[in-house]
Amino acid sequence: VQLQASGGGLVQAGGSLRLSCVDPRRTSSNNAMGWFRQAPGKAREFVIAIRWSGGIMYDAEPVRGRFTISSDNAKNTVYLQMDRLRPEDTAVYYCAAATVLANGFKNVAREMSYNYWGQGTLVTVSS
Repeated sequence: VQLQASGGGLVQAGGSLRLSCVDPRRTSSNNAMGWFRQAPGKAREFVIAIRWSGGIMYDAEPVRGRFTISSDNAKNTVYLQMDRLRPEDTAVYYCAAATVLANGFKNVAREMSYNYWGQGTLVTVSS
């Protein structure tokens, strides 16, 4: 069973969107969840992540101050709140789950740190 991401769509620059990701397989051993994105013609890149325990957040510089991540442990759901969106935020957004996530931004931002992935949801920001 994959992670279930939703909430993408079309929004004007300066607007907001909230993405959701449900992990139906989450157990107490699951450590963290993150969001990555892939813009047309570009490699997938790390956006933001959160640890289930303690809510520690990590974010990439391009989204800092505009995007926030939160978790609802009871619902096994993570939310990505995206504000002040820009056309360069246009991408397919993927959520991912990690059972073991080592400390340090380099580890958190690495795709191989995550064990399973959602199907992706498209976010389009018009200028």
